[in-house]
Amino acid sequence: MTSEFVRHEPCPNCGSSDALSLYSDGHTWCFVCHNRTPATNEVVHNPHMTKKDVTLTGSAERLQKRNISEKTNHFYRIYRDGDTLRFPYFTSDGVLKGVKIKNKKKIFTYEGTSTDTLFGQHLFPNTGKRIVIYEGELDAASGYEAMAGWPHVSLPHGAASAKKDVQKQIPLLQGYEEIVLFFDADDPGRKAAEEAASILPPGKVKIARMESYKDASDALQANDAEAIRKAIWDAKPYRPDGIIEGKTLQTLVTTPIPPADHDYPFKGLQDKLHGIRYQELTTITSGSGQGKSTFCRQLAVNLLTKGVRVGYLALEESNRRTALGLMSTAVGKALHIGEHDRQELEDDFHSTLANWNLYLFDGFGSFDPDVIYNRIEYLASGLECRVIFLDHLSILLSGLDGDERRTIDQTMTRLRSLVERTGIALFLVSHLRRSNNDRTSHEEGGRVSLSQLRGSAGIAQLSDQVVALERNQQSSDERDIATLRIIKNRYSGETGFAGKIKFNLDTSRFTDYETQTENFNPATDF
Repeated sequence: MTSEFVRHEPCPNCGSSDALSLYSDGHTWCFVCHNRTPATNEVVHNPHMTKKDVTLTGSAERLQKRNISEKTNHFYRIYRDGDTLRFPYFTSDGVLKGVKIKNKKKIFTYEGTSTDTLFGQHLFPNTGKRIVIYEGELDAASGYEAMAGWPHVSLPHGAASAKKDVQKQIPLLQGYEEIVLFFDADDPGRKAAEEAASILPPGKVKIARMESYKDASDALQANDAEAIRKAIWDAKPYRPDGIIEGKTLQTLVTTPIPPADHDYPFKGLQDKLHGIRYQELTTITSGSGQGKSTFCRQLAVNLLTKGVRVGYLALEESNRRTALGLMSTAVGKALHIGEHDRQELEDDFHSTLANWNLYLFDGFGSFDPDVIYNRIEYLASGLECRVIFLDHLSILLSGLDGDERRTIDQTMTRLRSLVERTGIALFLVSHLRRSNNDRTSHEEGGRVSLSQLRGSAGIAQLSDQVVALERNQQSSDERDIATLRIIKNRYSGETGFAGKIKFNLDTSRFTDYETQTENFNPATDF
């Protein structure tokens, strides 16, 4: 049964908008990625069937519809043979190895053996001013027709294998001063150009674009050879992601922004950190049992009562404990301690959680890091939480194997990237290493430094602020008093003593206790 072309469709394999051809027998063929699906009731069919014998058959006739001359076809050995076009592939020293064949239904077959060369590569020198690389053979021929003074070659397998095919030719391409990638103006073409450019010699690559045509062949069919020439002459230098020209930053640096998005509820902290800012990562650290979680809950409540949408991931406690802790701080009584009647709890719930934009992570005991990253991403992007608390880092790391320092560095890098990508403010709780024998322990109020952070390189480098709590749990008269110390402040550089706060068990709140500055001791301060 004869199979007739029906229509063009988007390709589900490579994403091309119109490269997939559907035929009457049900089979499809994509001219970008060369993916084929079988016809209805098809038993076996291989569109890439290869024959051992390969010959140059046919003649170099003018392709009138495409405006490609006999001279150009003869140059590339593009021969018409009945209802097919034959594109020969030679080794770099000019030995014929294979022929790609295209029929009128745009079905491709291949004779001979494949080569690692680009189409037309053997026709041009190994060095020169400029070489232009296209996706397809007819595009290369169209480019040569419009601008015969330069080498015009094409990929052997289209956009789908662009990076791999170009990589094989790096020794050749290094001999040219300029490499122009002239791929199709669709998503697969743009992606292929970026991928191929990324592995080519830096500073040599340019990417050609056309606004009105998909490719060079379309432009030449429209008798617009000038569009091809212009695209080549106007090709833009390739810049990999992350490289930005300073002169393009005018809007970014001249748009006024407030110094902070929210204030801290403690005076000393606010004075030194100048507020909470989106797109920053703040690490809260201290020794064990110093009040890090309680401190974070109070920061969260301060934001929630102002209408801020907050995400909270407490990885080592139940949602009941987290919710009651937040409610306790908000209403000023320890709901998580002792007995409280149901009506009291109902009233406090409706005055707090029921009115807050709060989202919790229901994953107690589940420490799969990928799950947690995904949930943070969803809280930020899906639920538009502007501030997220992650308590704490050590629990997250417990789901990972390998060297601790490397693991912490990798984890912090992922969290930092997430902050930059989503624009959230992230508060991260982190533990400290145990103090050396010659130092006062953190549980006895020992001074905290960056070097004591667990996995200090990653945490210290990738945090915008690091806030430490210092409290002597063994003190008879000051065990409820914590010193706030800024040990990193990327915003203003101000570090050191940031006041004292006192915890009241009855109200479940910290309050400012002292605001005077500590006496500087050169023997202990750093």
